[in-house]
Amino acid sequence: MTDFTAHDLDTAPAASKPLLEKSLAAFGRIPGLHAVMAESPAHLEAYQVLHGLFANQTSFDADELTVVWQTINVEHACHYCVPAHTGIAKMMKVDDAIIEALRNETPLPSPRLEALRTFTLQVTRRRGHVSDADVQAFLDAGFTRQQILEVILGLAQKVMSNYVNHLAETPVDQVMQQFAWEKTA
Repeated sequence: MTDFTAHDLDTAPAASKPLLEKSLAAFGRIPGLHAVMAESPAHLEAYQVLHGLFANQTSFDADELTVVWQTINVEHACHYCVPAHTGIAKMMKVDDAIIEALRNETPLPSPRLEALRTFTLQVTRRRGHVSDADVQAFLDAGFTRQQILEVILGLAQKVMSNYVNHLAETPVDQVMQQFAWEKTA
């Protein structure tokens, strides 16, 4: 196991310091994930850009963003991101029924959200090799070709964070520990 440093404003590489300041301004703290990513300024910047694009410039609403994020987090068994996105979903006023269904891999309260989860899982598990029938089912649920690409954007963001957390064993931030999670067998 390689030890990763959780950087702060004093220890971070010079190019990461403004990025950590951005995190501090946005969250009132430096999330542990960002502290670990700061070892590579390019990685942290890319992650922040992808997060901003996915969260703020896609056509998904708060429920749909949460479905994409948490579907991938749960599929990747990310001990850090599932609690973090549980807290984020609560801040975004996502219904607890959606949050719990995603965390527990139980049916979502609407067929549309379930179609989004199913498609996101297919893209994730099949690494983009999704059948025409699966794409059509997603479109038939009321989604668009634009949203196909937006799912992939969300996946790119989550691969960066989930994989870093697996390698670094990033401790769950204290504020998110109340949402601790483990993948069921």
